[in-house]
Amino acid sequence: MAKATRPASDKDASRADMSVALRRQALFWGTAMVLLILFLYVFSGILLPFVAGMALAYFLDPVADRLQRLGLSRLMATIVILFAFVIVLVLGFVVLVPILASQMADFAARLPDYMTRLQALVTNFDPAWLERRFGVDAAGLKEGLNSLLTSGFGLLTSLFQSIWNSGMALVSVVSLLVVTPVVAFYMLLDWDRMIAVVDSWVPRDHVQTVRTIFSDINTATAGFVRGQGTLCLVLGGMYAFGLTLTGLNFSILIGLFAGLISFIPYVGSLTGLVLAVGVAFVQFWPDWIMVAAVACVFFVGQFIEGNILQPKLVGKSVGLHPVWLMFALFAFGALFGFVGLLIAVPAAAAIAVLVRFALSRYLESPLYKGISNEEAPAVARPGKD
Repeated sequence: MAKATRPASDKDASRADMSVALRRQALFWGTAMVLLILFLYVFSGILLPFVAGMALAYFLDPVADRLQRLGLSRLMATIVILFAFVIVLVLGFVVLVPILASQMADFAARLPDYMTRLQALVTNFDPAWLERRFGVDAAGLKEGLNSLLTSGFGLLTSLFQSIWNSGMALVSVVSLLVVTPVVAFYMLLDWDRMIAVVDSWVPRDHVQTVRTIFSDINTATAGFVRGQGTLCLVLGGMYAFGLTLTGLNFSILIGLFAGLISFIPYVGSLTGLVLAVGVAFVQFWPDWIMVAAVACVFFVGQFIEGNILQPKLVGKSVGLHPVWLMFALFAFGALFGFVGLLIAVPAAAAIAVLVRFALSRYLESPLYKGISNEEAPAVARPGKD
């Protein structure tokens, strides 16, 4: 007996209802997104301690869950974690910050002399050899190198001045040091409860879809914030230790700076390599062995990162393209300042997951397939092959 089929009119009515529901959802979530962006833009000046506290709570939540499994209550686990974190933070301020501040001030004071000596080293070679061999204009080459080094000096001066000013501004904001631990304490204490409450607000018809989306967002964000954050700290320590062994001036400053910006692929190691080799040329020239030793620190660091640390700490769970990540950092930083830099990574992860979800729905919809039954291509998800 042939299976009964629904009339075409019923199918059309069903598709119309789905289309209306989809438009309503798009309108609702689009409005919510606009309101969130407007909220961040209006209150970006006061959000820093609150966003930092939320980020800290998100970072430490797995530790609290593990302590709970070991028998501690959520309150005791939160107290133990934040107490340990405050101790580490205070030790960092007492031990590490004075060293970094001293090296940064010394580096800023010596930078003009370093650039002048480096310029002299580069322009003192005989460019006539290049003119004879390759037809390069010697005077033009020397003028171009002088111009390049002068521009680089201006860029570095502006960069470190901006970093220094931002650092001083952060230190001077008492609310960051007072409000952030309080926000982190309450967020960490109530994290699981808040997640359950938000989950109870989701429309029951779409709860599984929403859970899948937020699971993917959490996977991408956690893979970057926890995995890449740990990787940056380890790399910064490795670079600082290796450069200190070579006897390079400002080794701790350059090594930690290179490690902490290594969340942008190749930018951290390349920036650190250029800075370290530039200082090594001025400090060790004409000892090529020491210059090569400084460069080897970054080559070894890149090898360890790519073959050991990256697969272990991050793996394939991030799913953020480097170009998209850099664009998000620039865009959110320009829109919301330092707060934008804090929310750029989770926002980029959330947007990437939502785009993949929307694309997968589009590829399954009649808008894409039309009247054909061609199979839609698969949309890649983080951590999936």
